[in-house]
Amino acid sequence: MDIIIKILQVILALSILILVHEFGHFFFARLFKIRVEKFYLFFDAWFSLFKFKPKNSDTEYGIGWLPLGGYCKISGMIDESMDKEALKEEPKPYEFRSKPAWQRFFVMFGGVLFNFILAILIYSATLFTWGEEYLKNEDAIYGVHCNDLAREIGFENGDKILSFDGDKVERFNELQVILARNQAQTAQVIRGEESREINIDPVFIPAVLNTPGMFSLRVPFQILSVADSSLNASAGLTAGDRIVGIDSLDVFVIQEIQSILQANKGDSITATIQRGEERLYKRLAIDDNGLLGVTLDGNIHNYFNITISEYTLLGALPAGANKAVSTIGNYLKELKLIFSPKTEAYKSVGSFIAIGNIFPSAWDWQIFWNLTAWLSIMLAVVNLLPIPALDGGHILFLLYEMITRRRPSDKFLEYAQVGGMLILLTIMFLAFGNDIYRLFN
Repeated sequence: MDIIIKILQVILALSILILVHEFGHFFFARLFKIRVEKFYLFFDAWFSLFKFKPKNSDTEYGIGWLPLGGYCKISGMIDESMDKEALKEEPKPYEFRSKPAWQRFFVMFGGVLFNFILAILIYSATLFTWGEEYLKNEDAIYGVHCNDLAREIGFENGDKILSFDGDKVERFNELQVILARNQAQTAQVIRGEESREINIDPVFIPAVLNTPGMFSLRVPFQILSVADSSLNASAGLTAGDRIVGIDSLDVFVIQEIQSILQANKGDSITATIQRGEERLYKRLAIDDNGLLGVTLDGNIHNYFNITISEYTLLGALPAGANKAVSTIGNYLKELKLIFSPKTEAYKSVGSFIAIGNIFPSAWDWQIFWNLTAWLSIMLAVVNLLPIPALDGGHILFLLYEMITRRRPSDKFLEYAQVGGMLILLTIMFLAFGNDIYRLFN
């Protein structure tokens, strides 16, 4: 059932993005009186699942069977259909190739533009509907808990990370992302009472990109409840009790206490309990799984000052635009990593399988719409890459034409289209290959 929910979310999100993108091309084509022959969601190689052509319309609308995208077939344009026969005839007034370069530019840029607009509208709507809730990095008062990679780089449990390369980190959950995205060389931390600078060896960047969970939030070990069936049911523990020490060690965060419990499976420990202003000492049994048989209070609002922002309709629009612009900048940095072989970020390139994995297994509209907005920006930015067969390739040739007043020949555009499609197929094989490798490793 979890897989089905993920698949449904991917199909719905991509369908929305494809329709909006292709409608951007369609809108400007019709605005400039260019004929659109087909408008399809998904590809209809050999046959389509559904199609119709309104009376007195030149456009056939439909749904294809191959869910790898969609297309808007514009008369007189060299595109993925490679319809070269139509180009042998004299240009007609309603064809793409008959229009001035500036109009053709807007037709090609329309898909990307509409995806950017969609992202702004979605971000604005989600901020207006749900607001925004996050933990500021400065409010993570117990610091970070480090995995093995973070410790190897030079971080320690309890470090309060202030900035990377002098740039302050605003949100706690973005620490690793910013470290990797910016290929940070230094980190400024508070360790105990001292301020320190950690030099980050660039050799670690590939591992940072491929090792999730470098920094986790240190949370106190506070008890919410103890079941009657627990092996420590008679130990006198109550809701709100915090473990602040085990045997002779001063420990209070969940991760460190869990590590000690795992090392003492089937045994017992003496726990120091903080109950209000009072300190108690209790002998607690550990089961064979390294557990005390208690339920922990996982509500982080009880331990940290969580920032909550609410927006009016007027306030949500500029906030949504700012979020979209920020996301564009961040994604450009991520693309730079992918095209830099030394970072090995190309190994993280994924296909529809990877996209499916970012969606939750339970339907959550807030997460769904935020991911859809992010994917809309990703689709727009990728389409702007100057690769023939992508919108960016067509735009590049149009800019060349507008600047030089010289139009590339149809034969050149045909060859460029074929070359671009080969590049895209190579990228698709890389993406699917990475996904398959991750599935079996």
